[in-house]
Order: sequence, then C-alpha cells, then structure tokens
Amino acid sequence: MKYQIIVDSCSDLDKNYLDGTGIGFKIVPLIINVGDKEYVDVEGCNIDEMLAGIKVPKTKSSSACPAPEAFKKEFGSAEYTFVVTITSKLSGCYNSALLAKNEYENSSHVHVIDSKAVSGTEMLIVDKLVELINADLDFEVIVDEIEKFRDNCTLFFVLQRFDNLVNNGRMSKIAGLIASTISLKPICKAVDGEIKTIKKIIGSKQLFPKLSLMIKEVLNGDKKRHIIITECKAQAEAEELKREIEKNCGNTYVDIMPMKALTSYYALEKGVIVCF
Repeated sequence: MKYQIIVDSCSDLDKNYLDGTGIGFKIVPLIINVGDKEYVDVEGCNIDEMLAGIKVPKTKSSSACPAPEAFKKEFGSAEYTFVVTITSKLSGCYNSALLAKNEYENSSHVHVIDSKAVSGTEMLIVDKLVELINADLDFEVIVDEIEKFRDNCTLFFVLQRFDNLVNNGRMSKIAGLIASTISLKPICKAVDGEIKTIKKIIGSKQLFPKLSLMIKEVLNGDKKRHIIITECKAQAEAEELKREIEKNCGNTYVDIMPMKALTSYYALEKGVIVCF
C-alpha cells in the first residue's frame, strides 16, 4: 500500500471511513477516565454511561492521549503515512505522534498534521488528503497543500456546559463562568488551535441564526464548501443549525454526525460543533 491516513479518535470517524478507496485508514483512540472506570474511545464505547458518570457529585474525570508507540506501530503498513490529530493546544496527541515519527526509521515518509481544531475539521483534512492522493501528487507536494488547506479551515461551537473544558485546563475559569451564565449563549471559535469566545447571544432563539450568518461571512459566497456539524445528544439542535445554514448560505453541502466519546466528553450534552 502506498498511502495510509491515521487519525486520533477526536476525528469522530468510523474505522471503515475510507473503505474502497485503496488508502489505508486507522484510528488511534484516546482514553477517558471517569472515577475508577476507563473508557477507550473506540466503536461501542458506552458514551451514555460515561456522560452519566461525569454528573455524579465529586467524581473526578480526565482524558489521556495515546503513547507514541500507539502511532509508531501503525507506520509500517504503507510507504507514506499522514497522521491527523486534535489541536496541540488541547491535547498531547500531536506531540505524541511527532515523537513516534521522529523515532521511526523512515521518518521522512511520515507527516503529522496538527488540525488546530477537533472533530469535523479532522474529517475535512482526511477528505482533502484523499483528493490530493488521488491526484497522484508527490508526497512533498501533498504535505505543502494539506498545511495550506488546514490553515483555511474554520471551527465554531456552542456548548451548554463548559465544566470539563475548565476542569481540565482547556479553558480559563473566568471565561467558563461567563460562558455558563444562563442568559448568555456564547459562540466560540478555534483560533490557532485555542478556544476563544467571540460572541455572546442573549437567549437561545437567535443563537443559530446568528451563527449561520457568521458562517456566511466566512464563506464569502463560496457554496462549494463542505460543512460538518457534529453533535452530542443534540440532533434537533444540529438540524436547526443545518436549516439556518442552508437558508442563509445557499446550497452548501451540510452533513450531521454524532460525536464519539472524547469529543462528547468535552462538549457534553447539547454540544454542537460546526467545521468547514
């Protein structure tokens, strides 16, 4: 096999995502610890149980990234390997994959991509890699092109709770307190891999209409962009956002996907992420 793509489980993708493409595909899972229970972020992980456990008073929880060996053992399956990870500002996954690459004997044939985001952004990067590989471009050219593509991706999100982002040091306590104020509904954005609150909406009725207009502004008339909405127990909210995007942004291609365990751990119930 000439090419393979490895992602971490924050991509929210299924293991058969690239079946039939001729490109190898593997998912390296992160781990969530809730009390004395360990949840490995693979298909079949009991997300409902994990989320329920987090709500138990005084229960401590945390996430853990894969060790370098988890990535390294997958490298020999293809001549060239691309690794796509959750933003390095929120997890040690990128550094772990980079260590694996540096320890690999054929490291020049491995490229690690910091998505500078989470969830659907990783999926968009995977899709672009498939497109570039199918264009029969040289490995070095694909490396340059995928970094440019990554830099043009955008991620917005709206959450109902920010507990785990604050408790695990992914968001400041002050920002989390402001974001959790009942009357304010914050719209957050990934800015160079970090979480930023960029707009606060009073009440929930205008939340998705306002967000769709912000998306429209970024798109700037580009109706060919693939938009991915991922949700944690928020199918109705995701559908509402999709309708607003289609109304305000034209015939843009919008997909809705459920979050896997790691993304659900940080987004929590009613969390919605939109990537494009």
